[in-house]
Amino acid sequence: MDILVVGGGGREHAIIMKLAQSKKVDKLYCTPGNGGISKYAQCFDVGATDIDGVVALAQKLNVDMVVVAPDDPLVLGMVDALQAKGFKTFGPKKDAAIIEGSKVFSKQLMKKYNIPTAKYEVFDNSEDAIAYIRKQNTYPAVIKADGLALGKGVILAQNEDEAVKAVHEMIDELKFGKSSSTVVIEEYLTGPEVSVLSFTDGKTVVPMISSMDHKRALDGDEGLNTGGMGTVAPNPYYTQSIADECMEKIFLPTIKAMNAEGRTFEGCLYFGLMLTPDGPKVIEYNCRFGDPETQVVLPMLDGDLCEIFEAIYEHRLSEVKIDWKDGFCTCVVMASGGYPTSYEKGFEITGLDENGQTKDAIVYHAGTKIKDGKFTNNGGRVLGVTCTALTLQGALDKSYNAVKKINWKDVHYRKDIGQRALKALDTHDPLDLEYKQDMEDYIEENGVYLRQ
Repeated sequence: MDILVVGGGGREHAIIMKLAQSKKVDKLYCTPGNGGISKYAQCFDVGATDIDGVVALAQKLNVDMVVVAPDDPLVLGMVDALQAKGFKTFGPKKDAAIIEGSKVFSKQLMKKYNIPTAKYEVFDNSEDAIAYIRKQNTYPAVIKADGLALGKGVILAQNEDEAVKAVHEMIDELKFGKSSSTVVIEEYLTGPEVSVLSFTDGKTVVPMISSMDHKRALDGDEGLNTGGMGTVAPNPYYTQSIADECMEKIFLPTIKAMNAEGRTFEGCLYFGLMLTPDGPKVIEYNCRFGDPETQVVLPMLDGDLCEIFEAIYEHRLSEVKIDWKDGFCTCVVMASGGYPTSYEKGFEITGLDENGQTKDAIVYHAGTKIKDGKFTNNGGRVLGVTCTALTLQGALDKSYNAVKKINWKDVHYRKDIGQRALKALDTHDPLDLEYKQDMEDYIEENGVYLRQ
């Protein structure tokens, strides 16, 4: 099969490198791609939200499938346009992608179908929103833009002044454009956060291995919210009993709810969960692979990604064997200095080979460009340095050792990715002990440990 992947970040690089392992895949294309992706797929200069342009490119290349990876084109209806021209696709249609495209829709869906989530109210004028916040008088206050906002549309206001400022910026000043003309104000939940991506064809749902994201820019979970500074998988807080509860109370009910609304979801549905004292609750849904969660989940997939994508399109996901490798996977994001606010581009990146890789890790490119034959930084999040090992500490050591060999001017990365997960393993998790006890039963294959 010849496959076109739409997008140009670390998530798309991870998808492409996993598809490249499939015996079913011949040629890989990507638009717009980036410097690192260009070493594994032929890239084109068509924007990820240019629906007509992507359809025309797919027709020109005569591809067998188009994988639409980012949220924006999914919410705009790119899958609908491609299917109308006869293309096999991976990703939900517009009417299902609204589960991420509108926070108001997703919250109302959960309320209607009794899916556990935080209590909330919806506002489209600042006076009423501020009056509600003052009446509640509980902080942090969670204020969310209704629509897409590049992963930055959630404010955790620590006091009344911050909450009032956030409401004015969103509703009155349209900080995120039309996306923030309506806001959701919801109860602040506490507990460990867990990301669970899932494959679904609208009938069957197959959760992927869980992961833990690190959203804040600085060590100790300080600084501004980002698109994600690193991830580990699996998430040690996500035990089998919690997974069973999520399947019963959240995953299957969500799929059934979307079907009942006439919005069958086909693709990757992301569940952002909070493990509260009252049980797991949904913080948010995404209508696609998460970034940088994908960078630690797909390396652990013991299966053919192309085959899975085809099965979802043909509504026969239940027939496909999907397994997960043992061990842990870690990703440390290397960012441009100043991210997530202002940063400079165009600095040469050292420590990478001609394919943008190192021998010690998988390097997923999020924001790179090739200039005069050299890789340069071309975005906020630049690289995701990913490693696997039998233990979490082993994977982290490998990731950070590889990170130290890569450099460019003003590079920034967190030094504490995975530390919370390590503490969780030390206190209550039997997995790590089991892995350590069974080490003689494992062999290493391409950096991933498999049972003999």
